[in-house]
Parts: sequence; C-alpha cells; structure tokens
Amino acid sequence: MFRSVFRLAALVALSVSVIMAVVDATRSVAASALVMTPLNTSWLAVSPDTRSAFEGFVRDKLGPLLWDGAIAWVLNQPGFAVFAVVAFILYLIGYRRERPTGRFA
Repeated sequence: MFRSVFRLAALVALSVSVIMAVVDATRSVAASALVMTPLNTSWLAVSPDTRSAFEGFVRDKLGPLLWDGAIAWVLNQPGFAVFAVVAFILYLIGYRRERPTGRFA
C-alpha cells in the first residue's frame, strides 16, 4: 500500500521535473543561451504566499540556521534537478525487489 503511494508521488515529482525542464529548454532556445530557472524563482512565480509561509514556518520552528544553510541552497538549484532527485528518492523508497526464489538459472 505505502509503496504505491511512494511510486505515485515519484511519478508526480518526475512529471513536474519534466515540465520544468521543457520550460527551461524553451526559454533557452528563445534566449539562445542556457537558461536554468532556480526553484525559488519558479515557486515565487506560482505561489508567493506559500513560499513566504514555508519560510516563516522553517525559521520559527526549525531555526534560521537551517533555512540559511540547507534550504536556501536547495531553492537556488534548478527546479527540474531538484524534482528529479526527489522523484528518484521516492522511487527508491517505493521500489520492490524481486525475490530470487522460484527462478531458474
């Protein structure tokens, strides 16, 4: 049951990653230069209220050191790469290995 949820979440994250990569590729062709939009810029364009609420939550509950160190670094990375890594991690969590019993060589 939980593996299916993680696989579905991985599929959604991979879909978002592909969409963000296509947007960056389109912008790169239009600008005739490599364009990689940071996750922070994309998040502010889509929903600035949730971005500021998330920042306030992390700063209040978890401390400003975590925000300034780790989360700000992740938000400055290209959005498609962040979602691709998240999709890979979620897929690994939901992956089911085949059992070797019952197989013939």
